[in-house]
Order: sequence, then structure tokens, then C-alpha cells
Amino acid sequence: MLELRNVQVSYGAVEAVRDVSITAAAGSMTAILRANGAGKSSLLRAISGVAPLRGGTILMNSQDISKVPAEKRAKLGLAHAMEGRRLFRQLTVEDNLKLAWSFGSRKTPLPAAIDDIYGRFPILAEKAKVQAGYLSGGQQQMVILSCATIRDPDYLLLDEPSLGLAPIIVTQIYEFITGYARRSGATVVIAEQMATLALKVSDRGYVLRRGKVVLEGESKTLLADGIADSLSATYL
Repeated sequence: MLELRNVQVSYGAVEAVRDVSITAAAGSMTAILRANGAGKSSLLRAISGVAPLRGGTILMNSQDISKVPAEKRAKLGLAHAMEGRRLFRQLTVEDNLKLAWSFGSRKTPLPAAIDDIYGRFPILAEKAKVQAGYLSGGQQQMVILSCATIRDPDYLLLDEPSLGLAPIIVTQIYEFITGYARRSGATVVIAEQMATLALKVSDRGYVLRRGKVVLEGESKTLLADGIADSLSATYL
């Protein structure tokens, strides 16, 4: 289980996250929703240890990790796929995968882990020796998700996995995410602007506004109440 209690994140005088409390149950998928600038990315960065906390507590399986460095959180089984397709563009697809596998705890031998990824994303097998910087946006996102999951993390943070992608690629990406969540039992937290999509695949949703939680509930209930439609209208 992942618990955030009154988490605060600031960049100088700017408050990005204010007193946010969230619970993501073990084996569940949790959606963090709102438009850019609401604090979604900062919240995920705080969980992974990239952004320092100004206040509050973060717990993984009841263990306080608030002051644990990011690299040690990775060893505890946490992976974070950041917004912006951050990978080593000068390295090949396969070298990116090997590098990602080398960090933190590992549950599967490297050859088996890579074979599993190529089975799920056959295009990456075809592009294995191609530098990642020459891939399409959708292919790069496949590499990033593969790098984030190659160690079978217990906690997976995904920041805008659908951003800038064609609908058919978004479908592939989310099929991969939901498939990984089901087979691994990992606790998955997704920050998304596409509210309907995120709520359809998640168990629980939280809506942020100006760094604070303004609405939360079971995803199916939020969908039924039309929250996704009202959020989508604010993006236009």
C-alpha cells in the first residue's frame, strides 16, 4: 500500500502540492486527474524522491520513506516513468532496457525480461539496435514503459503516458499498463489529463486543483457522476 499524508511540495515560494492525502491500495490502479499545472507531476516526483517534501509523510507498506533518497526507493521496488519521454536517446532500444534493468531490485533475469517486453511490443524487437532518439513518439513511450516495468516494480508511477500520442498508440499503451497491473499485482498510480481513459482502467480517482485534492472516489462512481466530462471541458 502507498499512503500520502498531508504532502506538501514547493519550488521556492511556489506551492505545487498542498496538504495532499492519498491512499493507493496494494494491487490497485489509482488515477490522479487534472490539467497541467495542478500539481500532478510534482506529486509523483515527491513519491519517487525526485522532488523534496516541504511537509507531510509518504509510506510504502507502512514504512516511512519521506527522507529516503530516490535511488534507494528504486531498490525498494518503486519505478517512475516521467512525463516528456525521458530516455537515453543516443543509446539503442536494447541498451536502454539493459540500463533500466541494472537499477534497483530485479525479479527476472535480463534475457527473459527483454524477451517478455519484445513479446508485448514486437516493434521494439525490430528496433532493438536503433538509437532511441530515432524512434517515433509512440515507440519511445513503449521504451519508457518497458524500462519502468522491466524490473517488475511493486510500485509504478506513470506521468501522462498518453501525452501527444495517436489514439491507436494510446490504446496499445493502456493495454500494456492494465495487463502489467493485472499480472504483477503492482500498485499503479497514473497522472493523466485524459480523465475518461484513466478512470475506466483505474480503481480510484483523485482530482487536483491548484495542488490540492478537491474530489476523490471510486473511479466507476466518478465516471457515472460525469466528472470526466466536466474535466475534459476545462481543457478545451
